[in-house]
Amino acid sequence: MREGLDQWDFVIAAYAVGVLGTLAMVAWSWISMKRAEARREKARRK
Repeated sequence: MREGLDQWDFVIAAYAVGVLGTLAMVAWSWISMKRAEARREKARRK
């Protein structure tokens, strides 16, 4: 007995992981950039 697996489930899961990972990295870098800008402004005011 052979069970037929649908490869599209794996393709969709791979794309979902890739998209979510990319969005997480973009959010992380944006937050880091904002923190660095705030530190720079704080250093300029001193």
